[in-house]
Amino acid sequence: MKKKLLLCTLLVLSGFCGAQESDNPVDWLIDNGQYKAAIDMMDGDIVLGNGLVERRIRIAPNAATVDFRNVVMGEVMLRSIKPEAEVTIDGATYPIGGLTGMPEHGYLLQEWLDGLVSIEDAFQYKSHVVRDIRPKIKWKGTKRYHTAEKMIPTGKEVILSFEHDATETKGILVNVHYEIFDGVPLISKWITIDNKSGKQVTIDSFKSELLAFPEVENPVETPREWKRPNIHVESDYAFGGFTSGESNVTTFWEADPEYTSQVNWKMETPCLLVSKLEVGPDVDLKSGEVFESFHTYELLLDGTDRGRNALSIRKMYRTLAPWATENPIFMHLTTTDSDAVKSAIDQCVATGYEMVILSFGSGLDMEDTTATNISKFKKLADYAHAKGIELGGYSLFSSRKINDSIDVIDKETGKPGGAKFLNAPCLASQWGKDYLEKLRYFLDKTGFDLLEHDGPYPGDYCASTTHAYHKGYEDSQWVQWNMTKQFYNWLREKDIYLNAPDFYFLQGSNKCGIGYREVNWSLPRDQQIILGRQNIYDGTWEKTPSMAWTFVPLTEYHGGGDAATLEPLQDHLDSYEAHMVQNYGSGIQACYRGPRLFDSEKTKALVIDQISHYKKYRDILNSDIVHLRRPNGRSWDGFMHVNPDLREKGFVLFFNPTPNEIRENIKIPLYYTGLTDKASVSDQQGKAEIFNLDRSFEIELNVRIPAKGYSWYIIE
Repeated sequence: MKKKLLLCTLLVLSGFCGAQESDNPVDWLIDNGQYKAAIDMMDGDIVLGNGLVERRIRIAPNAATVDFRNVVMGEVMLRSIKPEAEVTIDGATYPIGGLTGMPEHGYLLQEWLDGLVSIEDAFQYKSHVVRDIRPKIKWKGTKRYHTAEKMIPTGKEVILSFEHDATETKGILVNVHYEIFDGVPLISKWITIDNKSGKQVTIDSFKSELLAFPEVENPVETPREWKRPNIHVESDYAFGGFTSGESNVTTFWEADPEYTSQVNWKMETPCLLVSKLEVGPDVDLKSGEVFESFHTYELLLDGTDRGRNALSIRKMYRTLAPWATENPIFMHLTTTDSDAVKSAIDQCVATGYEMVILSFGSGLDMEDTTATNISKFKKLADYAHAKGIELGGYSLFSSRKINDSIDVIDKETGKPGGAKFLNAPCLASQWGKDYLEKLRYFLDKTGFDLLEHDGPYPGDYCASTTHAYHKGYEDSQWVQWNMTKQFYNWLREKDIYLNAPDFYFLQGSNKCGIGYREVNWSLPRDQQIILGRQNIYDGTWEKTPSMAWTFVPLTEYHGGGDAATLEPLQDHLDSYEAHMVQNYGSGIQACYRGPRLFDSEKTKALVIDQISHYKKYRDILNSDIVHLRRPNGRSWDGFMHVNPDLREKGFVLFFNPTPNEIRENIKIPLYYTGLTDKASVSDQQGKAEIFNLDRSFEIELNVRIPAKGYSWYIIE
């Protein structure tokens, strides 16, 4: 009880527990076990709730969301009622559910609800079913190290079925799916369209979510940037970036034309959340077929604190994509010479590494499915497996030109080009289909354990009308995404690890880049180290450590000569150690790109020491990061791993980029360690000291960081 009271005290002080509606206010980011998803009928409404979020759907006279609530904050998220979805079929647009008749759209009074009526020409609610959440991807989770608590997300799903009685829509069933998850303030939503009409119809476009949120600000004049509600929205239709924000192409904040009483003079307030495609899908749906949209995920946030919101988003990824917690220790090998590959595998065995990736430029060609090529790499994979090492490699899809009949066609010019990477093949061409089949064949026959897929489908449209698997511009993105989705789902189900420089986590990828400028790895070694630590600090707000890779140029990369590289390794042990300390200390794997891991006994001893340390503290080093101070080159910087479920509840790592020793009393925030009264803090020599936590769940630690060095502490 004391712990719960102390937790609630901090929650009240930080502004997100004062309106807590639970009688047992345990912070879900520390212990979420009590927040179980349920879907019930209450007063004629369908209510989805888990103690953190609640969504209420009235089903008469038609189905519509009439309440959407952040239970932790006590915050009501709706100001008006919209349809549950919208579809355009054969050129005609239909609302799916929804209610109308509100006298005002700036707020919603409970007494208005009973007087609302169904929207004219809308699909009508007919029935619903409730069931447990079903896994989207089959993942065994038995092949390599991971920190997932569950192999699949758990919770409840409700499916609302809608029909329309017009002649042209007779037999078309629209299902709206909602999921609510155990332990996270998260709801997902998507639609399926079941064509039982006896004829082919075309799904021109759809909106799978429409929510009218209260505006966060009320400017009369239109500002340069608008503030958003406390909600994180993304979908599994994501590509084109290393973060969810960069790759989010389905979330639109639009003006609401019904909201005529808003303060903004031009009525441009973007207070209507819409999930949709910008173009398409333009899918021809035959009778008996079912169309499924992308899935939208809505995570309600506890406020505006960046660190807490980042922890919430990372908790969502751990829930939805548990495979992304896999984090094998790998190197990037720059050759496919059989003897050199075997030597690298032997070095991995000697130092504790777990995987060899045949890097770009190594000579690997997975598109070569000849018996000779397959035989060569199967023998190498067999050799690796016999030694307990995984083997995989790199394949380039985009950023290259095949020929005019295969490449993406620019809508404006009618010629190849205009893709994100200028030229790119169209995945929905016959070449693209064959390319995926070649990769499947190669991976299956060689027994490779990893695919590093460069330029996965990045969202290009293609205006070709002669490609085998899409009709034209309007359906091209949708078709290519579905082909990528099916391939990546297959990789995950085969337990083939997937590195992809794109945001496909919700479709099965394990890791993407942390976010760096490639040419920076041609800068002098000292600059690389501090810039690399900035990359780590910046790239772990919304990614868990296991979701990101960074880079270490053992050999020259983008130029820079001797000053930029670590080879010969024995001559640059200080830089090699610095890279390893900050990378493994953050839990992030780097592409150590070169021909070997060590070139002398001293180098070998360094690598063994770093990997042994990492493995000793692997669970806590793969836990969430609390950001302490960003590197600036002038003073200390650092971060802390936290995990209330482990014996080591915290791991603090400090760096000193200056030429002088730093001695300083530094406040360490221990709230997310789950500790409430006392903490035992041990330095790297094993000397322990007991601290009493203050009312802010902090301790003041006297820290010594050697010049150009680092120091670390364990918290229990």
